[in-house]
Amino acid sequence: MTEAIWQLSQNHLHLLSTCPRKFQYTYLEQFTSPCIPQRQNNLNLGNRFHRLMQQRELDLPVESILATDKRLATSFQALAAAAPQVVFPQPKTWRQAEHRRTFLKGNFLLIGIYDLLILSEDKAEIIDWKTYAQPPHSEILAKHWQTRLYKYLLAETSDYSPEQIQFTYWFIHLPQQPTAVTFSYNRSEHAKTEKELNQLLAQLNDYYQQYKKNKTSFPQVELEKGDCLECPFKRPCQRQSKSAEISFSEVEEQSI
Repeated sequence: MTEAIWQLSQNHLHLLSTCPRKFQYTYLEQFTSPCIPQRQNNLNLGNRFHRLMQQRELDLPVESILATDKRLATSFQALAAAAPQVVFPQPKTWRQAEHRRTFLKGNFLLIGIYDLLILSEDKAEIIDWKTYAQPPHSEILAKHWQTRLYKYLLAETSDYSPEQIQFTYWFIHLPQQPTAVTFSYNRSEHAKTEKELNQLLAQLNDYYQQYKKNKTSFPQVELEKGDCLECPFKRPCQRQSKSAEISFSEVEEQSI
């Protein structure tokens, strides 16, 4: 990959570590599958909520938005009641919504976009809004590349030590009360992330060189893991059930 710089987000890293072949279909061949209506509804709510929180941080008026979107207004009010110290600016802090961090690692530009970053003299907190139910185990979130990459990026691109950095997911999913899952950081975890990140990027480079030179497909996930059962790409992978028929279409652009 010496000929280009690859931009990689947490979505890229998560997909690559989960199933390299799915990474190939999604980002190299730009396959996509039809969106499930309920999933699209949740995505729409998430987009509206993120825009609302960004407008507030920019001191833009949001009253008309809240007045015409009852579900969004109820979600915001619930979050404000549960976490006023996050929703409303506090003394001696700097904050920014949709904060972008980048870090060049070889020929890979690692990118993170934080929903909200709050900085004080001795603490840096990354906030991420989730408008769906909390996963059953925090261990799932701890191992996810979003959690790991976002903390890693801030440690590498700021004067904050790993011990001063934390990552908090806020789950806003009515009618449940908003809940937070917070992850701290330390030098040992940072070194572990660095090592595994280097390994993953080296694998990506190898996979891509073989794909480009010899048309060799990226490896598939082990069938025994059971991940293929609900995967929309099981047809091109020839792992679909006899009754499964899923069509694919090309998309013009993949967003980070």
